[in-house]
Amino acid sequence: MELPLATKQYDLVIIGAGSGNMLITEEFDQWRVAVVDADRFGGTCLNRGCIPSKMLVYSADVAQAVRHADRYGVRATLDGADWPAIRERVFGRIDPIHDSAVRYRRENGIDVYLERAHFVGPKRLQVGEDVLESERFVLAAGARPFIPPISGLDGVDYYTSDDLMRIESLPASLAVVGGGFIAAEMSHVFGSLGSSVTVIERGELLLARHDHDIRERFTREFRSRFDVRLNTLVERVEGIESGVRLHLVNDAGHQSLDVEALLVATGRRPNSDLLDVGAAGVETDGHGHVRTDATYQTNVPGIWAFGDLANHFQLKHMANIESRIVGHNLLHPEDPQRADFSVVPSAVFADPQVASVGSTEEDLRALRRDYVTATRSYGDTAYGWALEDTSSFVKVLADPVTRLVLGAHLIGPQSSTLIQPLIQAICLGNTVDQLARDVIYIHPALTEVVEQVLLAL
Repeated sequence: MELPLATKQYDLVIIGAGSGNMLITEEFDQWRVAVVDADRFGGTCLNRGCIPSKMLVYSADVAQAVRHADRYGVRATLDGADWPAIRERVFGRIDPIHDSAVRYRRENGIDVYLERAHFVGPKRLQVGEDVLESERFVLAAGARPFIPPISGLDGVDYYTSDDLMRIESLPASLAVVGGGFIAAEMSHVFGSLGSSVTVIERGELLLARHDHDIRERFTREFRSRFDVRLNTLVERVEGIESGVRLHLVNDAGHQSLDVEALLVATGRRPNSDLLDVGAAGVETDGHGHVRTDATYQTNVPGIWAFGDLANHFQLKHMANIESRIVGHNLLHPEDPQRADFSVVPSAVFADPQVASVGSTEEDLRALRRDYVTATRSYGDTAYGWALEDTSSFVKVLADPVTRLVLGAHLIGPQSSTLIQPLIQAICLGNTVDQLARDVIYIHPALTEVVEQVLLAL
């Protein structure tokens, strides 16, 4: 005979201890709050995403700097990478955060549930042997790697972005299936530290969502570093003694590739199915993302959703802003804030680095919208000379009448930082002319490349 589930009442239940955990401020001190997450506190970003990957990227950047030191007249050799030390530098710092975060929440009156959860009815969430009920739920359960239906994949050992960064040793060879930002960053990390990398992309160029000029340059630079197979499909995979054999097909015919390790980096899918949000009456779109209005409330009053579970951006900086909006709306339902993001910036921390905000040239052409554009190479600036840079550039698109910036796309060192004034110009409504002539740029900083492209416009 099964014992009945214990029912517990809360003022607020938050599912997801990443950005969901961040919305709890002292203003919620009088509320009875529960946080539910079967994984580690900090979510994807802290444990298997943005933060560990960027710490690894920095190690890769250092290796690349040593490898190319002779470009600057410096004699240096790269004697290899101590992967266990690199990994420990990352996760030795990250892993203790989980226990301290759980302890902090519990000591401050928050109930923490570290078990899988799913809805069993309207505003009824089963967690282990408990059912949590509340008039207010926040769904912030994130996403997980999408696994494509490749024949034989379920019979071989492969990695995703969830576990590759914790691999025991550097593989001698690594196949990366996918051509997006995760594939690019992990290729840079492992290729820089000593693995032989093959990138397999079904499209004509890497970084599908970016401006065409950026994609062309990035793909060209990556091909100079790695074996990049474009317009290539993985038909099937099989296990072999040395690792994995991939059977590929492209215009040249059928090929096989033997590697020690395989990374599947073909996108991510929201975790709405794992929560069974349909049992709560919550609607999702065709991709499984939870539908919300501009206040991040779902079709069920009292249930909000944000982050990777609810939007297609898969960006932590978006989730941080959304968390603040949801927190406000929980506390002030009579005066809700609404999302108003005209643009969403992003960056790819590979080598070369890429940053983007706003419309691409292809977007504007599709909309039949008038625009002017200018491009400036890093090598046209004094700091570009210092870098001996011959491939990096900044591209800006603007409205010819209003003079507002419509889009900006950068490829090269520090591009994720250089793009910030262009992001601010779009968000604050500054014109190209204001940004070019009413702002002082430090000479000879690399920011002069931004000044020059704006002056060209």
